[in-house]
Amino acid sequence: MLLLAAAFLVAFVLLLYMVSPLISPKPLALPGAHVVVTGGSSGIGKCIAIECYKQGAFITLVARNEDKLLQAKKEIEKHSINDKQVVLCISVDVSQDYNQVENVIKQAQEKLGPVDMLVNCAGMAVSGKFEDLEVSTFERLMSINYLGSVYPSRAVITTMKERRVGRIVFVSSQAGQLGLFGFTAYSASKFAIRGLAEALQMEVKPYNVYITVAYPPDTDTPGFAEENRTKPLETRLISETTSVCKPEQVAKQIVKDAIQGNFNSSLGSDGYMLSALTCGMAPVTSITEGLQQVVTMGLFRTIALFYLGSFDSIVRRCMMQREKSEIANKTA
Repeated sequence: MLLLAAAFLVAFVLLLYMVSPLISPKPLALPGAHVVVTGGSSGIGKCIAIECYKQGAFITLVARNEDKLLQAKKEIEKHSINDKQVVLCISVDVSQDYNQVENVIKQAQEKLGPVDMLVNCAGMAVSGKFEDLEVSTFERLMSINYLGSVYPSRAVITTMKERRVGRIVFVSSQAGQLGLFGFTAYSASKFAIRGLAEALQMEVKPYNVYITVAYPPDTDTPGFAEENRTKPLETRLISETTSVCKPEQVAKQIVKDAIQGNFNSSLGSDGYMLSALTCGMAPVTSITEGLQQVVTMGLFRTIALFYLGSFDSIVRRCMMQREKSEIANKTA
């Protein structure tokens, strides 16, 4: 009886693997495609632009700093695979004025054609204890990280639906999958992106438009270096439990997942575990992906409990050290 059940299970899994490609989205062809990357002047955004350019795409870079944009443009153009490719630079703050964002997207489409893929990579991180952060910090991060993704997406979605083709990528963070000490403002803005992405995917899937949410780990970028300058000790110690990734690695994975139409994009074993643990009611691209989540959920939850215990221990240890230091200073 056990052998029969095992044989049935194996046959079922094999059937899922065979059927899965039939229900997965058709991959997006990047050669000749128009890819818009916000926050594309540095870090992950610039590396995503380079990766797409290497595959033959036409690029529109959107960022605030004109000098950095022009520098990134020169770097990206070194990776062209034909003499027809173009890198267009547009300086605008994507989080401030929707009408302005809509106008620059229209300009880009007039020059390079309809947007085939939008990568929302503009963002920033600020860390600090909840009571130490200014209220304006919460407003600023929600504006940049959330509305800075809403506005460009709103500007391209109508054309994508009309053409029945498109990809929209939201670059979140692993801090958008779990809340960590010091990230009360940052995590909230990144969690918001997932809610937007899930609802939007349900709306646009019938039009052959697919959403990807990327959850990169700590990545060696100028933004990460800036973030580390003010990071609380607890946050830094928790962050050090995992390694720092190269932006080129992260970019390759994001572009690969976006082309395939995968809803989740993660990197490494920690990223895979987090995506499975936090999948909830998130869309799946294939039956295989859903099955893997069902099978691994219990094991990954057990591992996660050890991680959470370790993080709590770090926070308690730092608190005790701080209290001892304060007592010593008072008695000195």
